[in-house]
Amino acid sequence: MIEPQVLRKAQLIMLDMLIEFDAVCKRNQLQYWLDSGTLLGAVRHQGFIPWDDDIDISMPLEDYLKFKELGAEELSKNIYLQTSQRDPGFNFDYIKLRSNKASIVEFHEKDQEINYHQGVFVDIFPMLNMEDTKENQNDYEETLKKIRDYSAISLHTPNGKNLPKERIQLTEALKQKHLGWDVSNSKVIYGGEMPDVAAVFDKEEVFPLSTLSFEGHQFAVPKNPSHYLDAIYSFDYRQLPPENQRKIHAHSISFNETSS
Repeated sequence: MIEPQVLRKAQLIMLDMLIEFDAVCKRNQLQYWLDSGTLLGAVRHQGFIPWDDDIDISMPLEDYLKFKELGAEELSKNIYLQTSQRDPGFNFDYIKLRSNKASIVEFHEKDQEINYHQGVFVDIFPMLNMEDTKENQNDYEETLKKIRDYSAISLHTPNGKNLPKERIQLTEALKQKHLGWDVSNSKVIYGGEMPDVAAVFDKEEVFPLSTLSFEGHQFAVPKNPSHYLDAIYSFDYRQLPPENQRKIHAHSISFNETSS
C-alpha cells in the first residue's frame, strides 16, 4: 500500500515531466494529447485520478517518431527518455519518460532482478489513422491480441512472452494501414507499440484537438473526450469505481535525496 503523501509527491514529479514535455512539443510543433487514465483524470477530477501513479500520452505517428529522435536532447537532466534502443533491458516498444528524481517498483517487477531505468514514468504511445472498414477493425483487434501475447509481462499483459521480432512484424503490418491525417471518415487507432488496449476512435471526434485543465495547467486532449473515453472503457467512467477495482502499478515508490 502506497501512502497517500508518497503517491502525491510522485504525482507532482510526473506533472513536472508533463509540463516539460508539453514545452518541448510546443517548441517543435509536435501534437500530442492526454490519453487513458490521464484523460479520465482530467475529465472527472481535473487532475490525477487520486490513486493513479503514471501519465498516459498519445501522439500522431509522425510526431511520435520526431520526438523519439529529438527528445533526449531536448529534455532536462531530470528526465530520461527510455526506449528499447537506448535502454536494452527495457522490453517494450513504446516510449517512456522516466524521472531521475523518483523510482517505482511495479507489482510485476517485485522480487525481480531489474536491469533498466525504473523512474516514475510518463507513457507515450504512437497513433495511426486507418480506413473505416469492419475488416480493418477486426484485423486490428486480432493483431493487438497477438501483440499482447508476444509482449513482456506487465500489469496489462500478465501472461505475455517477450518476442520482439514477432511484435515488430505485427506493428509494421499495422503501419501499412496508416493513411496519414488528411483523410476524413477514418478511424484513429493505437499503434502496436502499445499493446494494452485495441480501442478505435472516429477521427472527427479526435481532431482538431482541444484542451482541458489538469492539475491547474492546460493540456491537449481529443476534441470529444467523452467519445474517446467511451471507446476505451466498458464501464461508466464518470462514476468512481469500487475501491477493490482501483488499480495501481506501484508496489513501492522511493525518492532520490536530491529531489524536492
